[in-house]
Amino acid sequence: MRYTLLLHYPEMSPDDIGPDAWAEGMRAFDEYAKALDAAGVLVSAEVLQPSSASTTVRHRDGQLLVQDGPFADTKEQLGGTFVIEVPDLDAALDWAGRAPSVEWGAVEVRPGATHFADGAWQGAPGAR
Repeated sequence: MRYTLLLHYPEMSPDDIGPDAWAEGMRAFDEYAKALDAAGVLVSAEVLQPSSASTTVRHRDGQLLVQDGPFADTKEQLGGTFVIEVPDLDAALDWAGRAPSVEWGAVEVRPGATHFADGAWQGAPGAR
């Protein structure tokens, strides 16, 4: 079963937390990604740029609206994702509990419905 681990945490820069803490965070995420990969469950991983670099697109009243920044104004932002392929939710929760950011934010575990690969939608029929 495919799960996406959505990492939500307060956005911090190296200046906010200091170079040593920044380096430790990078080391922890590198170790985590390598553990997922070594276990054969890592499908993909993404570290996102700060939410200030995002753009939100919506359709309202027949018009396409483009807004600079994130849709939600919260202290925690989506900072990255890991897509993993594991046997069940318990395994996904175990890996989510090992994410370094769980110490200072939340890790949302969401099962995948379908995904696009090799030129076609894969996964559960009708879930597109």
